[in-house]
Amino acid sequence: MNYETRRVLVTVKAYPTPSKKYVETVCVAGIDIEKYEWIRLYPIRFRDLEENKKFKKYNIIEIKVFKPKDDKRPESYKVDPYSINIIDYLKTDDKWSRRKSIVLPTVSNSMCEIYNQSKLNRKSLGVFKPINVDFYWKKSRKVNLEETKSYYSQLSLLDKKKIAIEHIPYDFHYKFFCHNESNCAGHDFSIIDWELKQAYRDWRHYYEGEELLLSKIKEKWLSITSEKKDAYFYVGNMKRFRDIFMILGVFSTPKV
Repeated sequence: MNYETRRVLVTVKAYPTPSKKYVETVCVAGIDIEKYEWIRLYPIRFRDLEENKKFKKYNIIEIKVFKPKDDKRPESYKVDPYSINIIDYLKTDDKWSRRKSIVLPTVSNSMCEIYNQSKLNRKSLGVFKPINVDFYWKKSRKVNLEETKSYYSQLSLLDKKKIAIEHIPYDFHYKFFCHNESNCAGHDFSIIDWELKQAYRDWRHYYEGEELLLSKIKEKWLSITSEKKDAYFYVGNMKRFRDIFMILGVFSTPKV
């Protein structure tokens, strides 16, 4: 196995997904801080990591990776989870300058550009600036809860016993247009950021009633993309369906 060591600013952590092969995985991506290139790290079984390896978004981590044979997306790397070493955390008390210095050089002109590059297998991760953003939710498709629970009951000796991750009964979406594309027809992507789905789990204890809870979530996730913010979307596509992109998170900074 030809491992290489990379230093990565983690910008994306999606909500955990049950997996027949890995029990549970988290979509993790970020930017190589030496090459200013996007990188996808998998499989990350986040809840199985040792406490000193459980990184946050905007941690810089050092990690050993290698190119997989079963994923031809240019940014995809498999990881040695035992090699994770947390190096730093980029705070925002410097007017976001440290985060901006790494994220902004990787910004694409538009989602339309990213999509066109993906068709040539040149890009499957990226960041860009949206405009005219709207937010909505819809009921998620039903899942086989018994099948999901069976993944967690078939743990190997190295796995930590854990309760199956809660299925969120809604899919959340952003609708938007591209900032630099006059001919953009508009996009409608689901957002799978861990923070958003965790908000649903946490906030229901504070807001009485489903409609109020969902309206507060919409209010929050529209506020971070409002004209008062300088907002960018992190996006990535699916391994099996390269033409399907999802929003992996939002880079939202105060306007200067």
